Amino acid sequence: MFFQNLFRRKDKQVVVPDPIKAGEQPLIRLRKVVKTFKNAAGEFVVLKGIDADFYPGEFIGVIGKSGSGKSTLINMITGIDRPSSGEIYVGEAAVHTMTENEMAAWRGINLGIVFQFFQLLPTLSLLENIMLPMDFCNKYSPRERRERARNLLEMVEMQDHADKLPSAISGGQQQRVAIARALANDPPIIIADEPTGNLDSRTSEAIFTMFENLAKQGKTIVMVTHDSSLARRVNRTILIADGEVVNEWVAHALPTLTHQQMLEATHLLEPIRYAPGQKIIQEGHPGEYFYIITEGFVEVALKRSDGSDVIVSRMGPGQYVGEIEIVQGDHAIATVRAAETPVEVIALEREQFIRLMSESEATRKAIETVIKARRSENLAARKSG
Repeated sequence: MFFQNLFRRKDKQVVVPDPIKAGEQPLIRLRKVVKTFKNAAGEFVVLKGIDADFYPGEFIGVIGKSGSGKSTLINMITGIDRPSSGEIYVGEAAVHTMTENEMAAWRGINLGIVFQFFQLLPTLSLLENIMLPMDFCNKYSPRERRERARNLLEMVEMQDHADKLPSAISGGQQQRVAIARALANDPPIIIADEPTGNLDSRTSEAIFTMFENLAKQGKTIVMVTHDSSLARRVNRTILIADGEVVNEWVAHALPTLTHQQMLEATHLLEPIRYAPGQKIIQEGHPGEYFYIITEGFVEVALKRSDGSDVIVSRMGPGQYVGEIEIVQGDHAIATVRAAETPVEVIALEREQFIRLMSESEATRKAIETVIKARRSENLAARKSG
């Protein structure tokens, strides 16, 4: 009944919005989304002002510890649950304003949902399970629905089991059929909540490969996963910690921090913008900030004996500078400046960065390894100059 309720309508007057159109703008936008649940102990805030963007054609992994708010986040997108406050847009549709009837009609055309526990209807054959969304949304003719369902079963390599009931096949096979069902109405977005959570590693790999292929075909995939090896293979990850989104640049640059430390760093970040050629770090000056580049490129320059510059390296988004001066307590040994275009960075003050290093031995060791390599690179460049 759960799957049926996703698409059920109580009247025939619902207007289905136009299908989502791909473009360069975010396909899914969450703005200041808050979700609060009430229980006997009082109110519990699961999502705390979430801002997030998902772009067309991306394969995005939503990751985080159990109870962090991952599943609640994607339930906001699908409309399975509603925000306590905030806004959710999918394409031009304001999901947070829709009635249940409008939501069911819109969702059936624009979203394909894959659940952890498959949610196949036990009394229907596999073929009939895939035809069901087409029936609910009145998409395709009856003959086309059956033909499309068979083609989708073939795509997931389940065509020989079309007339079987779900109980007659394995869990991995059921998940294949669930993916085929999610594609029944050719939606632009696939939402998957822990789709490999109950599968063995070999089957998980096969299912994940299917999602990768769908992304290559232009589908936008949003997948909740606890599997770190799979999460590393998506285009981008959104890390949720304690109901908040961790800054993705912090997670990329300092992956050995705990999720809670990453979230703390996110709260402390200071965004700064530099004009082309503007100095970010001045050679001979003390280090005040740890900088992570988020847009544009910087040049690291050393002075030759004749006073001219030698460019040691060029760095871009996701890379960082300023760690040598802070960790070793030295004055800057090089000048770092914005290259030919404006540069945007996020910065942590010296004391904040030192404290994070003291709280994470793994991060401190990783930073020290980078410092050693960069000092060797700088020394070689200075000698050659």
